Amino acid sequence: MKINRLVLFVVLICTTFALNAQEQHRIEDKGAVVGVKTNIPYWGTATFNAEVEVRLAKKWTLELEAGLNPFDGKKDDGSYGRSLKHLRLHPELRYWFCESFHKHFLGLHIPYLLYNVSDVKLLGVENERSQGWGTGVGVSYGYQWLLSKHWNLEATVGVGYLYLDYDKYPCANCGSKIESGHKHYFGPTQAAISIMYLF
Repeated sequence: MKINRLVLFVVLICTTFALNAQEQHRIEDKGAVVGVKTNIPYWGTATFNAEVEVRLAKKWTLELEAGLNPFDGKKDDGSYGRSLKHLRLHPELRYWFCESFHKHFLGLHIPYLLYNVSDVKLLGVENERSQGWGTGVGVSYGYQWLLSKHWNLEATVGVGYLYLDYDKYPCANCGSKIESGHKHYFGPTQAAISIMYLF
């Protein structure tokens, strides 16, 4: 009877150590589970931006990027100068070819934005102001480099479709609405070089 208890005790201890070792191995294989980052070139447009990326599985992550440019370009006389005022939310589901937060990935994103832009020729609002909202869908390709245990560098490009609903106004003071409408846009929807901290 004492031998059976001893054997049972030894088996229980061995099983506990084995399960603990297996759990420790699983946690170590898991790697980073959350990353926070910022898109460096996006700051060049005076846009505050931050991103959070969460590991869902070994090869899947979910990222949410938010960008805010609060500057409306309104002058003292009430007219508008060049402005890129906007709020942008950019959720993206990512599939990693190696493992999450390492090397190549493909993403599917569904951006949403509120905007009030003026006098930007590249956006088709030269000497005009356009305000409205937009949403769409796109795909992206990216790559992450491991810099250290907690730091990564990421480069991403994406293309897709955006539906843009807008009202147009002249840039002049107290300008009346010129038109309302919507636009279908196909082209780049993402471009980023981000520095990232992993937890």
